[in-house]
Amino acid sequence: MSLSTTEAIILGVLARQPASGYDLRAWLERHGVFLGYRASLSPIYRTLARLRARGYLTFAVEDRRNGPDAKVYRLTPAGRDAILAWARSPFTPSPRPMDPDFNLRFILAGQFGRDIALDVLRTELDYRLKQKTDVRITPGPAAEPIPELDPDWCTEVQTLAHERGYASTAAYIAWLELTLARLDSSER
Repeated sequence: MSLSTTEAIILGVLARQPASGYDLRAWLERHGVFLGYRASLSPIYRTLARLRARGYLTFAVEDRRNGPDAKVYRLTPAGRDAILAWARSPFTPSPRPMDPDFNLRFILAGQFGRDIALDVLRTELDYRLKQKTDVRITPGPAAEPIPELDPDWCTEVQTLAHERGYASTAAYIAWLELTLARLDSSER
């Protein structure tokens, strides 16, 4: 069974340490921006209930001095198996460069080992390098544009947008290459 984004995030965070729903939301507030994902308490609690129903989580109620008691969730062996299966499953890059799915995979799947992190990086880098060679500037507007559209200006704006995307993707590819080299040469 595949995991939704929210399920992968929750299981990935709980793999590091037990947490309450509130703790998970606090984690997403701090780190979710880097994953391209944020969630309020409502979807977090719905996902926790769904994961618990599948047997992936258990909880214990803990007394909190500065607030109400909290259900603190932990992975079960089935939850551990589910997040490891997700982490080890093939990563398919999104057609959009810098899509949040890469960060999600790199951070949460990559935490399970060097080989997983390197595989995600290599897959993303290979895809982006091929994508870079396949990019072409689209031609200007149709032969009969509306009167308010200047075909030369339209082509210029499209070219500038393309150049911005190309520069952004080139910087992203450079980061992927540097990160791969750093992790590939590290002793860990």
